[in-house]
Amino acid sequence: MSLSADDVRKMARLSRLLISDADAAATLNALNNTLALVERMAAVDTRGVEPMAHAQDVALRLRPDAVTEADAREALMANAPAAERGLFLVPKVIE
Repeated sequence: MSLSADDVRKMARLSRLLISDADAAATLNALNNTLALVERMAAVDTRGVEPMAHAQDVALRLRPDAVTEADAREALMANAPAAERGLFLVPKVIE
């Protein structure tokens, strides 16, 4: 799959970006190179390859799941300009 200059201009318009012809040409080249790389990677036979989460076999050190901070809810709620049933009240922002 390859993109055209019209595709780049359409993506720029949808992204609300002002792009010059020179920048559009450079972006077109970069995007087509990226898509070509993805196509080459997709063509690789990966049957029998076990999926992995990390390139190295790394195990994270675990710590106990214990509360380390004191309960400061009441002190924090005292700073709120408006609160109800332990929740901060904020102005409605969606019309």
